[in-house]
Amino acid sequence: MDLRFGDSKPTDEERAAVDALLGPPESSWEGADRSDADLRWARGGREARDRRDQLLPALHALNDRVGWISEGALDYVCRRLTVPPAEAYGVATFYAMFSVRPRPATVLHVCTDLACTAAGASELCAAVEARLGPESGVKVERSPCLGLCERAPACLAIRAGESARPALEDEAVQAEGGSGGPAPGDGKGKGRRGRNTLHATAVCAPATPDRAIAAATAPETAPAEPAPETAVPQTGTPALTLLHRIGTVDPTSLDDYRAHGGYTALRRAFALGPAAVIREVTDAGLVGRGGAAFPTGRKWQATAAQPDHPHYLVCNADESEPGTFKDRVLMEGDPYALVEAMTIAAYATGAHRGYLYLRGEYPRALARLTHAIEQARTRGLLGDDVLGQGYAFDIEIRRGAGAYICGEETALFNSIEGHRGEPRSKPPFPVEKGLFGKPTVENNVETLVNVLPILTMGAEAYAAIGTPTSTGPKLFCVSGSVARPGVYELPFGATLGDVLALAGVRDNLRAVLLGGAAGGFVRPDELDLPLTFEGTREAGTTLGSGVVMAFDDTVPLPHLLLRIAEFFRDESCGQCVPCRVGTVRQEEALHRIADRTGAAAADDIALLREVGRAMRDASICGLGQTAWNAVESAIDRLGAYE
Repeated sequence: MDLRFGDSKPTDEERAAVDALLGPPESSWEGADRSDADLRWARGGREARDRRDQLLPALHALNDRVGWISEGALDYVCRRLTVPPAEAYGVATFYAMFSVRPRPATVLHVCTDLACTAAGASELCAAVEARLGPESGVKVERSPCLGLCERAPACLAIRAGESARPALEDEAVQAEGGSGGPAPGDGKGKGRRGRNTLHATAVCAPATPDRAIAAATAPETAPAEPAPETAVPQTGTPALTLLHRIGTVDPTSLDDYRAHGGYTALRRAFALGPAAVIREVTDAGLVGRGGAAFPTGRKWQATAAQPDHPHYLVCNADESEPGTFKDRVLMEGDPYALVEAMTIAAYATGAHRGYLYLRGEYPRALARLTHAIEQARTRGLLGDDVLGQGYAFDIEIRRGAGAYICGEETALFNSIEGHRGEPRSKPPFPVEKGLFGKPTVENNVETLVNVLPILTMGAEAYAAIGTPTSTGPKLFCVSGSVARPGVYELPFGATLGDVLALAGVRDNLRAVLLGGAAGGFVRPDELDLPLTFEGTREAGTTLGSGVVMAFDDTVPLPHLLLRIAEFFRDESCGQCVPCRVGTVRQEEALHRIADRTGAAAADDIALLREVGRAMRDASICGLGQTAWNAVESAIDRLGAYE
């Protein structure tokens, strides 16, 4: 049975928001005034259904302009795109940043995840809620990680409407709202006809009640957030490979980027040819930096060898793992590097279209990347003839809307295509049938940026960095009980103690969480642990995406474990039973034993182990498979409930 919206009609403002993205409707079948021609034949059909991938951008357009998505507005989107209302409703309710119920135009998202919880997010949220009543016109929402862990506690204010200023007044960038960049098409022959209305955002980190309220009540005039180089304590260190431009190069200037070695790697890629580029990446030993550690060269080769065309490139910039913010720092501080790296990856794998899936909570990264893509296109570094080499490639930004599961590659593909962000069963694998059912290579931001030094210094020199099995530099996101939180670059093989020494770990260290919420805890006496994929595996933990979150003895460990369980329960897409039910049972058990230890908690700990094994063995994707990891490690390594 399908969903019906009855007589609900879109307002003029809602129509304008959608039409700015899709263009005016061409017939009454799409919502225009009825004409005589419309009585003789129907228009739209397959052509409209081919634009299903514009569903998420259309929902963003409505949310940016009005602040929520009404039944009338959703029905209008469904008519424009020929999407069944029940399916569109399922998509609109899937993402945390959207609302299908009326709410104020201004929403203040207060992060309550691990680093922010340890820094007093609960007290911050209570203070803000007490001072911002219903008459303030601001809705306060507790949010999962905002990717600002180095400046915890953090909040993000978003004000819908067309009167808001462009974001980030410290930049010559007029981009913040809409469905992403102004790319001329969606990769399937359907071009976008307009840019969405700007909305205002204000990032407040570290946040106090006064600063958070000021950002929420006047995001248009809130001071710009700190520059990304403040998140890189090593700025200016000569030995840096991935972070060497951040803090020294103007991220809005293409000329400055090129003056500091930019586009040298792309020129060498064209000189080598696609096959030789893949061979260089393979010989360098580059593996994925998102946590799975799959060999990048093998993935590229498998995609390039597929006879089915077109091929697609997808950059996964939806880093939502609590404690992770390295990709944000790279995109904000060195956006042209990502554009260049995506161009090289596409060239090597035979792709002519790239999608950059960017998490919706990163307004500065959106502005910087939109500007960088526009400049690259203007200067012939993207488009029909990249660098005069006869190779065509372009990039389109797609904004996420608050769904941790979309960090899983096939869930990300579904999200781009206009479906709920639920993982697909594999096989077939993305290199065979990925985005739009075509061969697709998917890499995250850090993985792609590593391609640049591989081509500029050579595979042999790159492989000499790190260890024989974990080559190259690695970025670590250090937060929590340290003096200098931020992104640190070290070669693989550095120890956990080396990283914490750079960050200035505080006294009375109780535990370190490696890999984020999906990772595991280690004890203070394990700081000699080598930070490599094989080293952490042998130690019974995981490196994950590079999260290093330190906690001293002032942080209540049971409260942290409960927050991790709440996170996974909230973020489970609900598609498979082991994860959908298991995450709920895990949270319930942790609630019961929160204030109990020893024999009183034994039965619930046994239940947790049983549920954890079931999730690990039977869940369809990594969310359910790793949801028990941190709790298990806290029980077994830290004796959390003894």
